[in-house]
Amino acid sequence: MSGSTKQEARPTAPGRNVGGLPLQVYVVFGVLGALVVSQQWLVPRLDSPALATWSTIFVAIVVQSIPFLVGGVLLAGVIATLLSEKALRRFVPANPTLGVPVAGLAGVALPGCECASVPVAGSLMRRGVAPAVALTFLLAAPAVNPVVLVSTAVAFPDRPEVVLARFLASLVTAIAVGWLWLRFAGRVPILHRQRGHDHAEGAAQAFLGSVRHDFIHAAGFLVLGAMIAAAINTFVPREIIDSVAGNFFLAVGSMAIFAFVVALCSEADAFVAASLSAFSDTAKLVFMVVGPAMDVKLASMESGQFGGAFALRFVPLVIVVAVLSACGMGWWLL
Repeated sequence: MSGSTKQEARPTAPGRNVGGLPLQVYVVFGVLGALVVSQQWLVPRLDSPALATWSTIFVAIVVQSIPFLVGGVLLAGVIATLLSEKALRRFVPANPTLGVPVAGLAGVALPGCECASVPVAGSLMRRGVAPAVALTFLLAAPAVNPVVLVSTAVAFPDRPEVVLARFLASLVTAIAVGWLWLRFAGRVPILHRQRGHDHAEGAAQAFLGSVRHDFIHAAGFLVLGAMIAAAINTFVPREIIDSVAGNFFLAVGSMAIFAFVVALCSEADAFVAASLSAFSDTAKLVFMVVGPAMDVKLASMESGQFGGAFALRFVPLVIVVAVLSACGMGWWLL
């Protein structure tokens, strides 16, 4: 009797159901209602030339990006289904110093989205792989895989040096961070929180689940990034953009911050970078190298997976190394 009373008194989980319906349903109806009420004020403003320019740039970025986003998540889903961290453990040398570059190159053969790489790195550490090696793979897998390189080649047509610079800068970032972590951060506490996973699900269910998760997650950030990039190109006064883009340090710093905050999917970020035509190729390269290596989403996930003490050291290290690597490759190749 007391058990049923406690069960009845248990409060509804926040954000789940209100009056028997998910909270999201009420949010959608509220937004639709607000649009209906404000349509007389809103419709005339939708015909403004600035908004038409914004929508054109936004749609162009999204339409260019979607095929490569879909291809990327399909390939990542196939690899996540057929391969796993077991394959990486089989080929990584026992010596961590040698294992770091091998793990970096493994990112070419075992691609994955940024959010998938974090739990994979945690699983590798729990299975005895050196933290520096697992972290190298975490940084390399979303950044140096063939889908990212192909999408970059399409976003920057007839510019193979941009593709090469991105590949080398991302690979150098992953390996350099791995070696630095191995040398200087051996005593940093790393938590190993177990993430639930249904190992009983079949290959088809695992593939569909991976594709659905990656696409929904990445597509939302792609749309957000395209909206912001289109707004920068449309609404920010050109003299401000030119003044920021014309200063090397401001351009590099602003693109690094942009990459960290917007948290785009690595399969689609090249199209957003290419749309920011006022910025130099080196600044665009900084955007494409920093984003897959570290953004606000990854920082949050890594803090939750490995602990706050780890994130306080790892996040700034990755950002600094990524910026320096991108600037170096930009100076050399671009």
